[in-house]
Amino acid sequence: MSSFSNPHYMYLFDMKNGKKKLAYGQSPEDALDILRLRLSDEEMAQIEPDQFLKISQRKLQEHVHQLG
Repeated sequence: MSSFSNPHYMYLFDMKNGKKKLAYGQSPEDALDILRLRLSDEEMAQIEPDQFLKISQRKLQEHVHQLG
């Protein structure tokens, strides 16, 4: 089945240091699961899993300065 059948979204998760972490997935939970594949436990501990903003790719440039 094509990946186009299952839309993915971009999420900006708040971090404890005041920055934001960019992730993508079908849902916020899926996006966090994808982050777990590439981040260490210490890095994941910095993410606030229940504080996020769903954004479109077009709006990403508006948030680049917040990424950490």
